[in-house]
Amino acid sequence: QVTLVESGGGLVQAGGSLRLSCAASGRTFSNYAMGWFRQAPGKEREFVAVISWTGSTPYYADSVKGRFTISRDNAKNTVYLQMNSLKPEDTAVYYCAADRTFGIPTMSYEYDYWGQGTQVTVSS
Repeated sequence: QVTLVESGGGLVQAGGSLRLSCAASGRTFSNYAMGWFRQAPGKEREFVAVISWTGSTPYYADSVKGRFTISRDNAKNTVYLQMNSLKPEDTAVYYCAADRTFGIPTMSYEYDYWGQGTQVTVSS
């Protein structure tokens, strides 16, 4: 069992930045690929970014590429999502997720564990 707890969400103006954190507890964190997803009101949950268990292979959705950076600190059992140049369309609940794989999964059904989510609101 892996428990994930997100933090760092909030209200920010367009063009601003936020850094989300996801703290993991339970099984060996370094054995898991870690992903970030988001869900806006009335929309399906969508992939944002993923990082491999070694941290060497990040992958991003086209909508956030060049603005968001995913990273992880296996010593702290934490994954981060640095979000820069935020846009109103980035407004959503952001979830982190864990999948015990050597790959970089991008589909939500591939993930075994989910956090409770943190709200990000970007005002125009």
